[in-house]
Amino acid sequence: MTARKARAWQRMLSGRRLDLLDPTPVDIEIGDIAHGLAFVARWNGQTMGDWPYSVAEHSLLVEQIFSRANPGIAARWQLAALLHDAPEYVIGDMISPVKAAVGPSYGELDARLSAAIHLRFGLPATLPAAIKRQIKAADNISAWLEAVQIAGFAEAEANRFFGRPDPVLSRGLEIRLRPPALVRAAFVARHEELLAQSA
Repeated sequence: MTARKARAWQRMLSGRRLDLLDPTPVDIEIGDIAHGLAFVARWNGQTMGDWPYSVAEHSLLVEQIFSRANPGIAARWQLAALLHDAPEYVIGDMISPVKAAVGPSYGELDARLSAAIHLRFGLPATLPAAIKRQIKAADNISAWLEAVQIAGFAEAEANRFFGRPDPVLSRGLEIRLRPPALVRAAFVARHEELLAQSA
């Protein structure tokens, strides 16, 4: 008797069936991404406030910082910034220590999902290195703001882990905690706006 093969796909609320080992762009829907990210908590939920700080809210902030740091940049790269953590709608938001423990297989899974998501929305499967660096820089600023404002880090500790952010890029930015339904709608709206601009 042969062992049953483990299921590696997930049914989405849209009705799509996403194969995590072999994801295809046709199985990617923005509604599924927005819904999933709006319900995935960053920092393993260890944040202050009455609502979890979601990956969708984080993604909106990263795109805002990226756009602020790169005035006039093409909307397609702003879209890439918005979608930088999109694979987490199915694999969750693992904190860095867990990613390190899991090893390279997590990165490979993330890369496959990212490629399918990018292709679905007209982006290159692999982003240019310069764009990836700029998105990572925005991501670090967001992480610093989150750490200090809602995750209980002292500024000196946040500086050690994420680097002190450029005050011009971080000025006036406050972490927002909103119900998942509101964040989901904001994510979809921003996605639609950027997709229309990059067409």
